[in-house]
Formats: sequence, C-alpha cells, structure tokens
Amino acid sequence: MIKRHLDRTIEDHLFRGKALIVIGPRQVGKTTLVKELLSRQSDPVLEMNGDEADVREILHDTTSSRLRSIIGKNKILFIDEAQRIPDVGITIKLIIDQIKSVQVIATGSSAFELTALIGEPLTGRKYEYKLHPLSFAELVEHHGLLEERRLLNHRLIFGCYPEIVTKTGEEIELLKLLTGSYLYKDLLTLEQMKKPVLLEKIVKALALQVGQEVSFSELGRLVDADNQTVEKYIDLLEKAYVVFRLPALNRNVRNEIRKGKKFYFYDNGIRNAVIGNFAQPANRTDIGALWENFLISERMKFLNNNGIDCSCYFWRTTQQQEIDYIEDYSNGLKIFEFKWNPKRSMRFPRTFLNNYPVNLSSLITPDNYDSFLI
Repeated sequence: MIKRHLDRTIEDHLFRGKALIVIGPRQVGKTTLVKELLSRQSDPVLEMNGDEADVREILHDTTSSRLRSIIGKNKILFIDEAQRIPDVGITIKLIIDQIKSVQVIATGSSAFELTALIGEPLTGRKYEYKLHPLSFAELVEHHGLLEERRLLNHRLIFGCYPEIVTKTGEEIELLKLLTGSYLYKDLLTLEQMKKPVLLEKIVKALALQVGQEVSFSELGRLVDADNQTVEKYIDLLEKAYVVFRLPALNRNVRNEIRKGKKFYFYDNGIRNAVIGNFAQPANRTDIGALWENFLISERMKFLNNNGIDCSCYFWRTTQQQEIDYIEDYSNGLKIFEFKWNPKRSMRFPRTFLNNYPVNLSSLITPDNYDSFLI
C-alpha cells in the first residue's frame, strides 16, 4: 500500500475536540486512507456509510441522546460519504458539543454538498483536509526516486490516480471509466446542471487550452453558450476537483494582464482521457502543455500535503512577456519557468525582476523537476 502524506497529519489531530473532515475527488483513496489510520487505533470504532438508506435515516434529524445510543461504547465514529446524509453538519455538531469523548471522522467527494452541509454548523469545530491523487513525493517514497523518474512519461500520460498507478496495463480502460461515470457523478445530481452535454464540451475545451489564458466569452462562443452559463459550469468543475484556476498576478506593471486566468487539471490522466489522446510524449504536439499541467498540479499537491500557505499565479504583459508560475510568500516571490527540452535557454523578463521582490527564480526541466516536487 502506498503511504499517504496526510495520514500522519490527520492522526496527529485525533481527539483534539474537533471533527476531522477529509474531502477530495472520487477514487483518490479517502476511504482507504481513513481505514488504514483506524486500523492502527486501539479505541473501538463505529463505521457508517452515507450511501446506505438506513444510515441516512438514523443520522438525520436526531438528538444527542439518540446519538449516544447509536455510538454506544465506541470512541471513534467514521462516516463515509457524509454528504449523502441530510443536515450531517448538525449531527456532527451535536456529537462534538454533547459527546465530547467521541472523535468524528467524515469523508466526502462532493465539495459543494458537503461544504454546504458542514460549513456553518462546524465553524471552529473541524479540521479539514483535501486528498489529491497520489503525489510525486508519495510515489518516490514508495518506489524510490530512480524508479519514479523512469516512470515520468507514464505519469505525464496516465496520471496518478491510485488505481491507475497500481493496475499496470489497464490504464486506458480505467481512465475511460473514471471520466465516463465517476468524474461527473456529483455534478449531474445538481439541479443547476441541466445540460450534461454542454458540461462535457466545456471540459474538453478546457483540456485543449491547458497552459493558455481562458476567456469565458470565447469559450461560450466555442460551445454555443452564454458567459454566465460557462462560468457557472466551470465553477462547478472546480468544486468537483476536476480543474483548478491559476489567476494572473497584477500589481505594479502598467501593461500586465489584469484579469487573466488559466485552468489546469488536477490529474494529467483525466485531461488526456477527456481529449482521447494517450500517445507518448515523443509523438505529441501538446507536450509543453502536458509538462506544465503535470508540474503545477504536482506542486499544488506538494503545498497542500506539507501545509504550505502561499498564493499562486502566472504573469503576462500585453507585450507577451510571461512567467509560467509564481508563488507569493510574505517575504517575497518564487518564480518558475517550465521547459520540456532541457537545452532550451530562457531569461526571466527584466520588467518583472525590476518591479517585484523575487527571492528565487528557477527553470524546471526533466533534469531537475524532482527538486521542485519534493
């Protein structure tokens, strides 16, 4: 089993008087992570699954006295797929406030549903963790750096979902299943999602524009939808952990792009499955976009798994000066350029260096990328 970096972090926060909430995309191993953690605990555990109708009924609209009888002598309550239980936030709040000896752990793959259910009731009463697909650092710990570097082309094409990593030879079939059903499962249950065909068109359009600035109006013309609908659907895709946005940095330079945005996929395999292209890097015209998506999504995992707090951007001017990726810390900026070809030379724009406090500038290539992701 591949050890997850969040495992120890979550375990360190057991029995601190707050609920532990693990969110993230479907099929990234949330249930596996929690069950592995629980297997090491000496306290008795009650496991409940929100997909089961009787669980939803017994935990909905209940009282603290009723909850005491349900939990009994167990010291840990694990609620899987918690977003399926109506008013689950109120239920967890009752346990935290009235049954203080019990630790609640809940997982959910629907950010819009679970966040809405637990947001206000659990204010100040929860630790929340986001689980991504497997990270480069986690895979290095499992396979070793040399082996993982050898697998770079494979990761660029098929990504890092746990099942994809562990079931060699079945990657294409599994990714098609993942994008065909699980990817949109939560989205398609929403009332605002009235046009699933439009959703798929928008996802594909975003996949073809990785690394490029995205305009909602241009995207709308491409998929034959108005700006507001496109923006709403993309917002839902972000909340379902399919894509994330990288905004433009703009503070000092007159000609820099003010409201630009780029979108990246949390996983390269998902992105390639959406466009139906599993060709190897040597045979692709989009290798630059693949490399950029891989590095930025992996860096997001690195920051998340290590609890590093910073704001992330790209930068561009109307004169086409550009920096691929920027991290903004309280003491200055770290700036990065990504090149698939290690022999390509580049210089960071003097305009940017003269106007911003840069602490680190680095060119990331296949020769040195491991230092960027570990």
